[in-house]
This record gives sequence, C-alpha cells and structure tokens, in this order.
Amino acid sequence: MGEPFSPSSQYIGRFAPSPTGPLHFGSLITAVASYCEAKSQHGQWLVRIEDTDIPRIYPNSECHILDCLDAFEFEIDGDILFQKDRLDIYHQVIHTLQQQGLVYACQCTRKMLGSNAIYAGHCRHLNLGFANQAIRLKVEDQLICFHDQLQGLQCSNLQHDLGDFVLLRRDGIINYQLAVVVDDYLQGITHVVRGADLLDNTQRQIWLGQCLKYPQLNYMHLPLAMNEHGQKLSKQNMAEALDVKQAPQLLAHALSALGQPSIELNSPHLMLKQAVAAWDFKAIPQQLTLDAIYR
Repeated sequence: MGEPFSPSSQYIGRFAPSPTGPLHFGSLITAVASYCEAKSQHGQWLVRIEDTDIPRIYPNSECHILDCLDAFEFEIDGDILFQKDRLDIYHQVIHTLQQQGLVYACQCTRKMLGSNAIYAGHCRHLNLGFANQAIRLKVEDQLICFHDQLQGLQCSNLQHDLGDFVLLRRDGIINYQLAVVVDDYLQGITHVVRGADLLDNTQRQIWLGQCLKYPQLNYMHLPLAMNEHGQKLSKQNMAEALDVKQAPQLLAHALSALGQPSIELNSPHLMLKQAVAAWDFKAIPQQLTLDAIYR
C-alpha cells in the first residue's frame, strides 16, 4: 500500500485540483490561501492532480493547471503527484478494508435508489461478489465532529445524514473520497486548506481515515467566490479560465478577496513572498461565500 511521506510535526499542506476543466479564479483563491498558510508556517506545499475520474477529464486542462502554477510562480515542494498513476494503491486499500469486513459490494443503481439522499444499506448483508459492483464503506450510528479553522465546529452522523458511501464506482472509477484520504496520508499531509464546497465531504474522509487508522488532519474551508448569478465559480458553471498573462493582477485580486493586506503589483514570485510575510488567516472572511465577485 506504500508508506506515508514521513512522520513529522512540520506543517505539510497541498493544492489538489481536478483536471475536469481549466483553473478559474476560485481555484486561484484556494491555491493562494493553501500556499500562504503553508509557507507562513515554514511548511511544505505539495501539488497533487486528482485525476481518477478519467471520463470527466477535460482536454488540455492538465496542461493549463501546470501552466498556471508556472505563471504564478508558486514554489512547489517535491514532485507533482498524479492520482491516475496510483490506481493499484487505492485497490490495495479497498482489499485491506474488505479483509477487515468494513466494505461490501453494492448492486444498486441510481434508478433503483431514485431520489433517496440517504443510502439505507440495501446490499449490506447480501454478501455479493466484488466483481463489477460498486464498493461501499460501512458507517456507524455515531457523531463525527471536527473544528474547522474558519467555519468552526462541524458535526455529522453519517448513518443518519448519508448512509454507507461509495469508494469504488460500478464502472471501476475510484471515488474521490478514497483517493484523497489515501494520498493525504501517504504524502504526510497535516493541514488541508480548500473550498467550502467540500466541507460536507470532511466527515466521510475523517471516518474513512479512522477505519484505516490514519491520523486526523487539520482543516480550513475557504469561502467560495461567486459569479454574477450568485453561483459558485466552477467548471460546471462555465467559470472563465485564468489568464496567465494577467497573473499579477489576478494574484492581487485573490489576496484582496481573502482579506489580506494590499501589495504592489510586481512579479508573482515577489508578490507571493510579500503575501506570505503578511499572511493572516484570521483576516479571511468567516463565511461560506465571498462578497467579492469576480467576473
């Protein structure tokens, strides 16, 4: 299954975009916040491309991500990790969970489940073979809580709110929840800074980490940048791709949206150094969406 990056008390953060479309301003806010938080703690900042959902990979988006990282002159610690190269590791983890009786095969389709938001465990006791089936992780009737650095105390009872959830899809695609937990552990990640749209994923990831006996991480979920229609900036909402030719201006705008002190336009490298030196996460708006709208 592999070994974690290294047991260390050092801050290790990461930026983990998915190549399902080009990076947009919301992505930049996450990159800048995760970078400045890690570097201000004299920690490491890793980059991971979360590309397990192969059918949803958008042509050339991976190249755009890498071009943006270069154009904004982020200092990346270590090699960039690509999840599509690590599928065997995820399958090994599923095998380990299977041996422990923590997962089961599920034959339910979306049509069978209908609009039910909570999985009622239809297949939990059927002992189906794992081949060509979805694989679900068992959850228990207990409250899972964590304290988010920005959003405060967050609690959920997965059995009541979600039910057993999928780690491997029926079409063979590794689910995000599994890949992110495994890679955060193996890369030695200690702190996760990401958008608030992923806030409700966190209890699932904590539960899976507990099942695998991984250490619990620290979380900071950032408020989301919105478009003029009140929708979060996203690839699904056709958010405008970052223009690398405007890197200094976009960087300044991202820092402003994060409530940070204004800095003079310069090369992105020098701007980021200034931003790290002045970084104060307590200045980030403690809300789920940003008042500053990028058009």
